[in-house]
Amino acid sequence: MPLSGTAAGDLTPGRVVALGAGVRRIVAPNPGRMTGPGTNTYLFGSREVVILDPGPALGPHLDAINAALGTARLAAVAVTHTHPDHSPAAAPLALRHGAPLAGRMPRDAAGHDPSFVATLPIADGDRLACDAGPLLAVATPGHASNHVCWHHEPTRILYTGDHVLGTVSPVIVPPDGDMTEYLQSLARLATLDLAALAPGHGPVLAEPQRVIAALIRHRLEREARVLAALAALGPATLDALLPVVYADVAAELHDVARCSLLAHLIKLGREGRAGRAGSAWVAR
Repeated sequence: MPLSGTAAGDLTPGRVVALGAGVRRIVAPNPGRMTGPGTNTYLFGSREVVILDPGPALGPHLDAINAALGTARLAAVAVTHTHPDHSPAAAPLALRHGAPLAGRMPRDAAGHDPSFVATLPIADGDRLACDAGPLLAVATPGHASNHVCWHHEPTRILYTGDHVLGTVSPVIVPPDGDMTEYLQSLARLATLDLAALAPGHGPVLAEPQRVIAALIRHRLEREARVLAALAALGPATLDALLPVVYADVAAELHDVARCSLLAHLIKLGREGRAGRAGSAWVAR
């Protein structure tokens, strides 16, 4: 789902872009269907630095991060979650600079970066210190069970990883991803006093509450399509439901959409509104 209200920004891979208030962004050279222009790596501070989402362990990207660090002390390498486009560069950076790895471990390791082992386990409400001001951990499971958004309190900007993206709605991949948790986490973000959203891929998003509300609305509208398709088709497999529920999405993206469709069905099953009938799903 395209999201509007974006703030302009230079997303050239490898370029250090100052975002103000002691925050810089470096886009990793891993553009693609799921990563957009590439993974956004954020550096907070100039003397005592926290790196957020160091991205893939690619030589040019690690070189760009280390050059931006210069002689500063690396206080922590933090992640929003441990999918392979967000965290593999964390371990080599932590080893080189003697910094802790700040994050959460997933409940299901499949699809996650095996090199990331949190040496500074993060709980909801924890803070990381740097000379750009504190970063507050906001637990937001859904896209991944260990997902954390980081609130830069001095600027009221929320760094959202893959929970809210710059141009598309995130994919929810069960069993680690969970649609119920995802919507609950979005509802929580809707209560925060925010000035902007800085996602893991794509540009900074202005009008954060409008963006969050649009994303909730999009997910609920997709859920309504799932229920309508079940009512129209009767018992139906995922493959039968997919082209109906995602008729508005390009066919080359249906393999990804299939994951979110399953996540919607699991949520509806948990709520007693859908259920399995052998290999098919039915409305309840």
